[in-house]
Amino acid sequence: MTDAAFPLLRADVSTLPRYVPGRPAPDDLVDKLSSNENPYPPLPSVIRAVEAELGRLNRYPDPAATVLRDELAAVLGVPAGHLVLGTGSVGITQHLVAAAAGPGDEVLFGWRSFEAYPLLTWAAGATPVEIPLRGEAYDLDAIAAAVTDRTRAVFICNPNNPTGTAVRRAALERFLDRVPRRVLVVVDEAYREFVDDAEVPDGIDLYRDRPNVAVLRTFSKAYGLATLRVGFAVAHPRVAAALRACAVPFGVSGPAQAAAVASLRAGAELAERVADLVAERARVTAGLRTAGYEVPESQANFVWLRLGSRTAGFTEACEAAGLMVRPFGDEGVRITIGAPDANDRLLKTASHRQR
Repeated sequence: MTDAAFPLLRADVSTLPRYVPGRPAPDDLVDKLSSNENPYPPLPSVIRAVEAELGRLNRYPDPAATVLRDELAAVLGVPAGHLVLGTGSVGITQHLVAAAAGPGDEVLFGWRSFEAYPLLTWAAGATPVEIPLRGEAYDLDAIAAAVTDRTRAVFICNPNNPTGTAVRRAALERFLDRVPRRVLVVVDEAYREFVDDAEVPDGIDLYRDRPNVAVLRTFSKAYGLATLRVGFAVAHPRVAAALRACAVPFGVSGPAQAAAVASLRAGAELAERVADLVAERARVTAGLRTAGYEVPESQANFVWLRLGSRTAGFTEACEAAGLMVRPFGDEGVRITIGAPDANDRLLKTASHRQR
């Protein structure tokens, strides 16, 4: 049989790099601090909401996620028509790239940042343009200077994954004023709920009078619904309509919609959990710095250590202590803030590595 007998596919697809998720924990005795998951189980009210949907698994979900959309609109103070739901913020990211860019176009973002940005840009046939971080944070001046006639979209991950750093209001507003209105600017706020720096802006405040700004959020992190895959974009009508045109029909399942609605209604309980994680983040950061590590100021639910050639050894030491962290080549490791006992073992292991 010759090659001609096989379907013809895009020649470049087989060469595209793959997204590399954090490895699954091998057993319950290992604390997984590698995927930025919420360490707490779902709230009882969320579990009940999901259980109530199980008897309807033979039915398709509401394709517009109407109840969830309307609840979000009320919570966020935005028109319901400006909200688009999808399979996690990464699903929405894919639709945004597909709607904005194609062959010959460019998509800009800081680097290192969320690994899906270059992958989804390549998958759309567009060209990713990686702008080096400065001081572990997005260099907005360099990104603005890199905008060309080919630029169709810019992603600002705020706080940034994996470094945890965040850009502040004045810098972000100055950047938005420099970027041409024809360029879509996506403010990715997957970790927004963990921000405690009052100078880090809420992207939804910035989008309101800027038609070229869209904001991404997710229920996977602070809300602890990672396995259900629920994310959303807030965008002006033209961008929102393009997103819906590119979206996969019935992308958000019925149980996922029910869990997200229940989570919104349990906002006070979830806020307590977020406060606990933010307090643990401060404790872990202080402990690592005391042990001699340089730790950027994180506004997310993880911390970043730029370890260079020590990355592999640190990762192996953590695994020996029953901890999974996320290495990034020979650059460094990202460590999710876990439950207090896991964080204690992390600090102990990290301290021993410095001796």
